Amino acid sequence: MNTKSLITFKTILETGSFQKAADTLNYTQSTITFQIKQLEEELSLKLFEKIGRKMELTQAGKDILPYIDTILHNEEQINNYGKSLSEITGSLKLAIPDSILIYNMQPFLQAFLHKAPNIRLIVNSIPSGEINRAVMEGSADIGINCEKSSYPDTVIHKRLGTYKILLVASPFINKDLLDFTTPNQRKPLSLICNEPDGYYQIEMNKYLDQKEIVLNPYMKVQSIEAVKRCVMNNLGIAVVPTYSIEEELKNGSLVPIKTELDEKIFNSIYVYNKNKWLSPQMELALDLLDKKVGIEDLLN
Repeated sequence: MNTKSLITFKTILETGSFQKAADTLNYTQSTITFQIKQLEEELSLKLFEKIGRKMELTQAGKDILPYIDTILHNEEQINNYGKSLSEITGSLKLAIPDSILIYNMQPFLQAFLHKAPNIRLIVNSIPSGEINRAVMEGSADIGINCEKSSYPDTVIHKRLGTYKILLVASPFINKDLLDFTTPNQRKPLSLICNEPDGYYQIEMNKYLDQKEIVLNPYMKVQSIEAVKRCVMNNLGIAVVPTYSIEEELKNGSLVPIKTELDEKIFNSIYVYNKNKWLSPQMELALDLLDKKVGIEDLLN
């Protein structure tokens, strides 16, 4: 059995489409289609079926997925036998929300690549609410996330760090609208967010409900940077992690709004599937996360 077709199969699942798999593997889409057809003929199984405009994994495809993972893992183990971390090859798939990736994970990524330069890092910036599923389904080896109220049984979660949040506004906002501690108010403002189901966003919504502070419908944008830009332009207010706005608070382009959540401590966590084989690169990543090691520690 040609493992190239198995890698193609896995890449389709990880990227979500034949075309994205072709882009990732530097193949034409016709090559991807041919490899899957060849694999289906070899296995005498239908692996994908078209539902609407999307190609979906069949039940047979779901059933054999653990066996395909085992084959690819065994091949990787053989290829890396006797090699040091600096020599091993393979990939590591990470799923990280936009704000954590931009502001917190750069030293970790540098440290990992310093130790294992031949590993292909695949970093997907996906919404917080999708990370546990990505880890469970195997499209991510490790997820970095804000804490959740609950976790699936197969997901191991460990605390990575802590952070605080702030409600922020434009310096040009009407100062009469900045009271967010007095109950029973109606304010002509919208909360701007990139993840409406993010943990700290939900906590702010609960706070506003308890205070009976009513706002306009929320405005959703695609990234933490877009959130900040919209707030700077006085399109609304936003609740954001303090680590993402240090520069803006210093230069005055954003101003804090006092709430009773200002001193609350939130946790960031990392998650992985307890049933997944721990490759050398995954063990390295987990060790760095556990020790909270940055690039400066490794280069000294």
